[in-house]
Amino acid sequence: MSVTQPFVASGRVLLLGMVLLTMPAAGESPLPEAALEAQNQQAALQERIDAADESTREQLRELRELGRETRRLTAQNEELAPRLERRAESLERREAALDTLETTREALPALKRSLVARLEDWVEGDLPFLLEERRARVASLEASLSEPDLSEADQLDRILEAWRAELRYGREFDVWRGYLASDDGDDGTQAPRREVDFLRLARVGFYYLTPDGQEGGVWQSDEGRWAPLDEAARREVRTGLRIARDQRAPELLTLPISQPLESRHDQEGQS
Repeated sequence: MSVTQPFVASGRVLLLGMVLLTMPAAGESPLPEAALEAQNQQAALQERIDAADESTREQLRELRELGRETRRLTAQNEELAPRLERRAESLERREAALDTLETTREALPALKRSLVARLEDWVEGDLPFLLEERRARVASLEASLSEPDLSEADQLDRILEAWRAELRYGREFDVWRGYLASDDGDDGTQAPRREVDFLRLARVGFYYLTPDGQEGGVWQSDEGRWAPLDEAARREVRTGLRIARDQRAPELLTLPISQPLESRHDQEGQS
């Protein structure tokens, strides 16, 4: 029997070549030796082809795995790159701070004294509200600068907290009852203090109103004195007192201000 076409097995083409196979008839001798040798060579060739196919498939699997690992590492590097950049910038800032640390330490005592002095000037030049409390805060800062057991960091923290307290006054709507110091009389004696209700609108307006509502005033920074309020303005102050005490819904108040907004902004900008 002559085989003139490839034989297909398990999805692969077995190349058997053109081998002349002679089927022995009854009583005939087996295949010639040359034909057997050809079959053996063909079988060995097929084994090498199968082995080469398996090696190729293994290499493809390794290549795909390397591709997946490469993509994973690339994505991880893209995610880590911004973090590494920020960390590098932070390290650079720390190195720069360390380079100037000695200079900063030398300048720190003078800086603390300057901050306390400027805070004192601000309190004395500001609206005269809660003066005893604010002056006591500045005095405590001055005393803390000479305390040997207090570290420089703690001293600086106290100074910064005092400044933050002063800055908060510029955003607050406050009311309290206190005593209004009266001006000296013609004979040089000082009249007794009167109990009044104070109203402060941040650092824009500072007012008082007597409990009976018959007298009120607005502080005028440019003249350094209280100016009397008319009946309409006293009603507005009374409304503001009730708003500050949560006894009335907020509404627009029409009142004279204690100092021009330009001068207030200039003072805060210089501070």
